[in-house]
Amino acid sequence: MSLKSLFLGLLTTTTVLVSWTVTRHGGDVFIVCSPTERIYTVASPARVQCLSVSGDRVVAVGSYGDVTRASKEQWRSRTYGWLDDIVSRVASVLTSQSLYSPFNPPSTLDRVLDKLHRSPRVIHLHPDQALYPGFTDAHAHVIQNGQMLDLPLVETRSLDDVIKTLEEYVTGHPEVQEDKDRWIEGIGWDQTKWNGGEGAEFPTAEDLDKSPVLRGRPISLSRIDVHAKWVSTRVLEIMKESGVLPPPSKDHEIEEDGGKVIRYKDGKATGVFMDKAMNLIPSPEWSDAKIQEYFDQTAKLTLKYGLTSIHDAATDSRSIAFYRRIAEAGKLPFRMYLMGYSPSTEYWGNDTATYPKLHNYGKHGRLNFRAVKMFTDGALGSWGAALLQPYSDNPGTKGIMQTQPEQLKNLVSKFWEDGWQTNIHCIGDRANNAVLDILEAQLSWKDEDGKPKYNVRETRPRIEHAQIFEERDLKERIGRLGIIASVQPTHATSDMWYAETRLGPERIKNAYAYQTLLQASPNHVLPLGSDFPVEGVNPLLGFYAAVSRLSSSSGTSPHRTGGWYPSEKLTRAEALKGMTWDPAYASFAEDELGSLEPGKKADFVVLDCDIMNENSEYGDILKAQVQATVIDGEVAYGVL
Repeated sequence: MSLKSLFLGLLTTTTVLVSWTVTRHGGDVFIVCSPTERIYTVASPARVQCLSVSGDRVVAVGSYGDVTRASKEQWRSRTYGWLDDIVSRVASVLTSQSLYSPFNPPSTLDRVLDKLHRSPRVIHLHPDQALYPGFTDAHAHVIQNGQMLDLPLVETRSLDDVIKTLEEYVTGHPEVQEDKDRWIEGIGWDQTKWNGGEGAEFPTAEDLDKSPVLRGRPISLSRIDVHAKWVSTRVLEIMKESGVLPPPSKDHEIEEDGGKVIRYKDGKATGVFMDKAMNLIPSPEWSDAKIQEYFDQTAKLTLKYGLTSIHDAATDSRSIAFYRRIAEAGKLPFRMYLMGYSPSTEYWGNDTATYPKLHNYGKHGRLNFRAVKMFTDGALGSWGAALLQPYSDNPGTKGIMQTQPEQLKNLVSKFWEDGWQTNIHCIGDRANNAVLDILEAQLSWKDEDGKPKYNVRETRPRIEHAQIFEERDLKERIGRLGIIASVQPTHATSDMWYAETRLGPERIKNAYAYQTLLQASPNHVLPLGSDFPVEGVNPLLGFYAAVSRLSSSSGTSPHRTGGWYPSEKLTRAEALKGMTWDPAYASFAEDELGSLEPGKKADFVVLDCDIMNENSEYGDILKAQVQATVIDGEVAYGVL
């Protein structure tokens, strides 16, 4: 055998081994194509025929020819990089020893690579199917959603419905039925939907006592917005026995602290506690197994509905530790961006042991933590949203400020100093006004050289909910300051039946104003979320609400089928961007996530129909089914 043949044989063998290694460690290589060009990139071009993926990254988007060439070039480049140095050294030795000359390693290697390259598999979508960047929920509560699923009260439409659901839960769980000391906890009652949608006053502990099955049991039920809890007489007794049930003389102090105890005229507690007063209820701590169970229940739904990323709003220290553990073990099935939360009024951002900042943490790099969640007020449905003027339907209150402005200002200052993103819950116009005052002051700070200390593009402060504003704050100030409004379109369509009753005909004009907020944003950014379990997990419910402003159940609104305040609708393109690229920007991840572009993470979802089709009925959006959810280039749900 000649030296030339021997060398070429060794070269070919080495190339095969290296090629196999590159492919093995680089992950699967494949191309997805749509014959109708229904691959939406949320970039430019907006629609393409094909998408190529290698490992966990997008290689190329474009025509079939474009992506096949790009995939081949990437494979050649990676394989060549491994071999080039080896081949050059061997050739140099052979030439120097006059064993073989002349020799051109690059051209020889090119010929071998051309023969070894295998075309990637091609997946052809059905003409009706459409592919989008993975959906993100910019505001959700993962573990609490699992709790809600354990005892769902969301579909109840009357006090009797709630009682019946609780009774069925008790009788259907022998371990609960046989233990009258076992706490029963649930989420989802909403008195605004009772009495045929006319609404009702808050329920009471005595209402639960009317059921022989429930009487004497400790029961704690969170309202749908999780800003009020309704407890049983037994819980009130436990609170009184342990000395934590405050007398009426403490009400002013409680309200100053951001809570409220609802009482009868004689001063007796009715059984409803609002906002920070909920912390008085001595609910038992969940076990680690229960937290895992709640997480798993939600995880199944999120993947089923095409969610690849979730911003978890108000993650307590125990949940942070839980997420770290499962991320380290490679058991975090989707990306999570945590907003840390502590009920403490003291600054906690420097407690790095309990609240460690995390960047692409864990086995798969899916966990991030660099934001904090703070609360300014309560919720509109429980009359807790802080308003500048009294409620139209309850003139005796202006709502609740959970955190006083001066205290909030001090906390925001310290969090910014330590590099935390601040995401602040604001629903009422008084809350939004106070937070914009604080953020405007922060952004006006100067350093020693007289230059701005903070850049809003670097700090990216968020207002969570951004629901009701003074006109100037809505149309001028929030945009001028560059504050990110993180909104939930399904809140508009859930609240529209009573919101104007709460606010009156003038204030409502500056509420749930999503198109106005989007146009005010200097970056044209409006991240969309659901606030689940307050609303449903399916992100298409939010997409539908954003573009139609209609009820998902009836297809109508207080303004009939044209949509509730239709000038505030988003276009389909704006809504898609709001659940893909905008949340990525709001979590400092726009270079990695949110659109299908070369080099970004291969996170995408395939639906059985095209929700971007302007000629289809709004109702068709709700019929769409997820065919596949892909994260890091691997199918997490369904089939490609």
